Amino acid sequence: MKCPRLYYLRNVYKDPKSGHKITVMTPPLALGQVVHEVIDGISTLPQDQRFGSSLSDFLDASWAQVAGKRGGFISKETEDEYKKRALEMLKNIEANPGPLKNKAIKLKSENGLPYYWFSEEENIILCGKVDWIEYLEDSDSVHIIDFKTGKNEENEDSMQLSVYFLLASNLQTRKVDKASYWYLNSSDSPVEQKLPDAHDAYERVLEVAKRMKLGRQINYFKCPKGGCFACRPLERVLEGEGELVGVSEYNQDIYILPKSQN
Repeated sequence: MKCPRLYYLRNVYKDPKSGHKITVMTPPLALGQVVHEVIDGISTLPQDQRFGSSLSDFLDASWAQVAGKRGGFISKETEDEYKKRALEMLKNIEANPGPLKNKAIKLKSENGLPYYWFSEEENIILCGKVDWIEYLEDSDSVHIIDFKTGKNEENEDSMQLSVYFLLASNLQTRKVDKASYWYLNSSDSPVEQKLPDAHDAYERVLEVAKRMKLGRQINYFKCPKGGCFACRPLERVLEGEGELVGVSEYNQDIYILPKSQN
């Protein structure tokens, strides 16, 4: 939705030499990746063991994967600053665990991301990973929680809740009763959001999915602005400006860009 060209460069294009898709790593992305990884790690633990150890111990292990250039850090000072921010977010959770102390549900998945047949008629699947699903015992329902590590609040037009709502509704049997964003930078508890209407969510996602499908069929992914802030970083990689620093768990070639134009 940001830019068709960005979608192509991130999700369709493969480097002819490595056969891999490409991505650009930046410090904010590295921070978000690590914090989400630590939270996901404790979600699989029994309730009484989730906060038995300091989350800083988990942070150190996860941070090793993004240390130095792999996280887009151009100096030790910058890396230390971002790691400190990550630690503050995790300490916030430790001090205010709230729903993370309760039972949690994991969506079923087969060798990768959870997915289901969104439209067999259109040959479209919907896949994605919900950060946390709290089980609400009193109502035998669930609460979707999405963790935010950035400084800005989610745009009202975002489709994220619609996608999460559809995934949680179709990949487990209980009713989705609540949905929240948890802004770890600024809040010590989740902020409840209005649940999307099931029919409206389906139609909204279907409309975008059909556009994506058509783009693939006719191989047309043009940036409406002729090069925007969203697609430009990956265009620069194709132009040879990026430095290859590793390969992600999803087999993407990870690049960083010169500081002067980040």
